[in-house]
Amino acid sequence: MTDQPSPYDATRWHATTILSVRKDGQVVVGGDGQVSMGQTVLKNNAKKVRRIGKNNEIITGFAGSTADAFTLFERLEAKLETYPGQLTRACVELAKDWRTDKYLRKLEAMMIVCDKDVSLILSGTGDVVEPEDGVIAIGSGGNYAISAARALVSHSDLSAEDIVKNAMKIAGDICVYTNHNLVMEKI
Repeated sequence: MTDQPSPYDATRWHATTILSVRKDGQVVVGGDGQVSMGQTVLKNNAKKVRRIGKNNEIITGFAGSTADAFTLFERLEAKLETYPGQLTRACVELAKDWRTDKYLRKLEAMMIVCDKDVSLILSGTGDVVEPEDGVIAIGSGGNYAISAARALVSHSDLSAEDIVKNAMKIAGDICVYTNHNLVMEKI
């Protein structure tokens, strides 16, 4: 018999859905506001999407541990100072550190990072992935949100902002770890 972790163990927190849609020259990143621990909702209005960079020209969203995400935001901002105007390079350098550094390797989070030119997913396994269709999602409701967004991109004339709103509503209707308190940023 295997030991079952406690639902109150912080490593079992499910916290979010983050979605990014790039369409018609606009980039929109949206995230829900729910933070859960086990089967308990701790907070409904967390802000998991924010702007970073010297001129707030980069939008980020995170899924996973909040403290770990803030550590990664700080590290990404340092990489952006080292490689100004080179988001992809800064993200690759962060991913290298994340994968190889003894301390960073233990961080449990994923990030979506977007600027006017590129959208990326970063993970602790060293992944830096750019979608081929301009639609990416992470978190517990990510598969629901990305499925809805791809359908809406393909079969509607909705703006990127309206696609994010509608897809996040669908994800919130399906995923118990995702709510309808949407925070969005756009470029």
